[in-house]
Amino acid sequence: MSWLGRELENCDIEESSTLDNKVTVQGRKTGYPRPQLRRSNWICLNGQWRFAYDDEGRCVQPIDITDWTHTIEVPFAPESAKSGIGDTNFHANCWYDREFDLPHTESRVLLHFGAVDYRARVWVNGQFVIEHEGGHTPFSADITAVLNPKGPQRVTVWAQDDPQDLAKPRGKQDWQVEPHSIWYPRTTGIWQTVWVELVPHTYIERIRWTPQFERWEIGFEAFVAGDRQSGIQIKVKLSIGCMLLVNDTYEVINGEIHRRIALSDPGIDDYRNELLWSPEKPTLINAQVELWADGKLLDEVKSYTAMRTVSIQRDRFMLNGRPYYLRLVLDQGYWPDTLMTAPSDEALRHDVELVKAMGFNGVRKHQKIEDPRFLYWADVLGLLVWEEMPSAYRFTRKAVDRLTREWTEAIDRDSSHPCIVVWVPFNESWGVPNLV
Repeated sequence: MSWLGRELENCDIEESSTLDNKVTVQGRKTGYPRPQLRRSNWICLNGQWRFAYDDEGRCVQPIDITDWTHTIEVPFAPESAKSGIGDTNFHANCWYDREFDLPHTESRVLLHFGAVDYRARVWVNGQFVIEHEGGHTPFSADITAVLNPKGPQRVTVWAQDDPQDLAKPRGKQDWQVEPHSIWYPRTTGIWQTVWVELVPHTYIERIRWTPQFERWEIGFEAFVAGDRQSGIQIKVKLSIGCMLLVNDTYEVINGEIHRRIALSDPGIDDYRNELLWSPEKPTLINAQVELWADGKLLDEVKSYTAMRTVSIQRDRFMLNGRPYYLRLVLDQGYWPDTLMTAPSDEALRHDVELVKAMGFNGVRKHQKIEDPRFLYWADVLGLLVWEEMPSAYRFTRKAVDRLTREWTEAIDRDSSHPCIVVWVPFNESWGVPNLV
């Protein structure tokens, strides 16, 4: 038995996958949509929404929609069969609407969208709350101030996705009515999970992990949002199973923490190797992060990280300081009946398992920023990922601005995943014809 195995023997080991609270909506299991910052209080808004096209672009606010002509199954795009609509014609504008019940709470309430292609405007109870541009990255709004004190809450979404705009990041989505050559059907509107989260008035908004293999440290960044308070601290517990690695407390300064967390270095390579993440042994470090003020627990989240490093030496790809041969699949991330959205969380896990079963150790996600749930399973099961920005096909100043903004958002969302070992901003010369 290995050193780590002996340490964990007779422990009640909590696997990373068991930390993930799932819900079932319309028979479809949905895993926690933000796996590296998890809370227990959340409501999934996937399922049936009212839906209408606005091909003329006449409607500018929810009150303008007088006839909800369809019912759509969110998070599937209207072009997909699974959405219940399956319309692949050109539609630049569409609207979504649904009501949901919210338990009485003194908490802040955040509304999250995993991804809406391409531009979105959101209203809650008729009040505008947020606008976002970028079809592959998440956005959120604090909707506490616009909630109804009693009764159901109503959320309305306008999505705009010009099917023939070649200056926006669109990946393999075709600009012709029928897909031609190597291109695929378009994805319009909501295509990842919509959800509501209850958080304290002062809460942990974001965290980031950066392993430092050479120093045997893990970089930790945390960002606190909401009501300002003095004397705020963050407590971090890192563990593998029941083996506690770190139990430290840090002061929050101006709403942020930037620390290097030193791990106890076993000093012997064989022992070190037991703690390293790789496709052959995807060891994850569980994290519990708590926010405290004046002896009172304000917020707590669960996360995970891993100790692994990636580098290049001459013509060699190095994983954890050693040459590592890459055997990759070029993965398009499209599904027959659901397009860019996976049919279920189990389908994403099965994809990772199939890739590994065929003898590969990684994937290049081609022209798609993948759902965080795929990255979660790649972390848990051990699969290397090349994350790639979807291309535009026309080089303009607007295209540059769009790509830069969305690529930055993607890296910010995914930089803590140990599975991601390569960032791919461009595919060949797509969208940048003078590059070659």
